[in-house]
Amino acid sequence: MTEPRTDQLAPMPDDWQRALAVVAHPDDLEYGCSAAIAAWTDTGRDVAYVLATRGEAGIDTLDPATCGPLREREQRASAAVVGVSVVEFLDHEDGVIEYGPALRRDIAAAIRRHRPELVVTLNHRDTWGGVGWNTPDHVAVGRATLDAAADAGNRWIFPELTEQGLEPWNGVRWVAVAGSATPTHAVDATPGLERAVRSLLEHRTYIEALTDEDPETYVRGFLTGFAQSVGERFGGKPAVAFELFNR
Repeated sequence: MTEPRTDQLAPMPDDWQRALAVVAHPDDLEYGCSAAIAAWTDTGRDVAYVLATRGEAGIDTLDPATCGPLREREQRASAAVVGVSVVEFLDHEDGVIEYGPALRRDIAAAIRRHRPELVVTLNHRDTWGGVGWNTPDHVAVGRATLDAAADAGNRWIFPELTEQGLEPWNGVRWVAVAGSATPTHAVDATPGLERAVRSLLEHRTYIEALTDEDPETYVRGFLTGFAQSVGERFGGKPAVAFELFNR
C-alpha cells in the first residue's frame, strides 16, 4: 500500500470576490488551472482574463495575420466554458514579449481597471522544475505581473494611468502562480475538471497542430494526469496547484 505524502498543499484562500488572470498566450490558462477557475465562478466569484498576445506566432502552418484572430476566437470560447466573459488582449508581439516598464504599465493598468483581490499568472521562472526550459514570454509576463501587482497601488509609478482615470488599486492580496515547481496551495479540481477538458478542447486548431493524437484523448489524459499528480499532495483529491505570494 502506498503511503500518503506528508508534504501536503494548503487550500487556497476563499475570502475574496474578484480575480484577474494575466498570461502570455491563448491556452496558457487552460493547460492546468481552468478547473480552479470553473470552481471559483461556480461560487459567484468574478474572474477576468488578460492576455499579453493573441498567440499569433503559435502555429507553424498559419501566418500570424490568420492565426491571431483565430486563436482569439478560440480563447473567448474557451473562457466562456468556465464562466469567464471578460477577455482582454494587450497586443504585445507573440514570441518576443519584453519584460520592462511598458509591460508592467499595461498589466498595472489592467489591475487598476479590474481591481482584483487575487491575481493569477503562470510560472515566471526559467525552467519547469529544472526538467524543461520555460519560454521567454511566460517568464516576462509572470515576472511583470508579480511586479505590477505592487505598481498598481503606487500613484507615482506610471502616473499617466491616474491621468487616464485609472486610480491606484492597492487591494491585491495575493498573486497565485500556476505551473510552479514549488507550489504551496491547491484548489479541488473535481467540480471543474470536466469543464476544464472542454475549455482546453476549444483550442482545437492549436491542439491539432501540436499532436497527432485524438484531441479529446490528449486533453483528457493531460489534464486528468496533472490533476491526479497534484492530488497526491492534497488529500488524494484531483487538484490544481499554485505558488501563493502574499501582498
